[in-house]
Amino acid sequence: MKALSETVKTIIIALFLALLFRSFAFEPYTVPTGSMIPEIDIGDHLFVSKYAYGYSRYSFPFSLPIIEGRAFHKLPSIGDVVVFKLPKDTESNYIKRIVGLPGDKIQVQRGVLYINGNPAKLEKVEDYQFDDGSGQKKTMYLETLPNGVKHHILQDDIYSPQQNTGIYEVPLGHVFGMGDNRDNSK
Repeated sequence: MKALSETVKTIIIALFLALLFRSFAFEPYTVPTGSMIPEIDIGDHLFVSKYAYGYSRYSFPFSLPIIEGRAFHKLPSIGDVVVFKLPKDTESNYIKRIVGLPGDKIQVQRGVLYINGNPAKLEKVEDYQFDDGSGQKKTMYLETLPNGVKHHILQDDIYSPQQNTGIYEVPLGHVFGMGDNRDNSK
């Protein structure tokens, strides 16, 4: 009976430590959509840092209202890839690349991202065909953000309304993210 008690105690301690680790250090994450292709694929497994930008109620299991606002808050940098929850949808995780910080003006003109009036440089890399059997084709570009961060994006060659936007000013306390698969990101 004592051995069973010790085993149960060990399991409870291990679960508690795993919960602490997952809440405060790193959380495993599986990418659910293709919004970050070609850099990150559907089904990729990532460990997400929980402390890089501070903690909020959404950092904890079940979105417990332990913290009001953010504790140990640090803004991400342009080009960082972040995983987050929306306040109106606390069940789903989203993954995007940060392209705008508070006060920045963001616009897309003919498929080119502008940050505060400065265009991101686009260099065509190759034609890209999805390997999911859909036959869908896009063009892969190397995008260089105004701060020098480089990453690959996918974009349709046929311009769509989302490739021409008005100017959006990022509100204080917010950031602006976009998927690398520009025509398949919400």
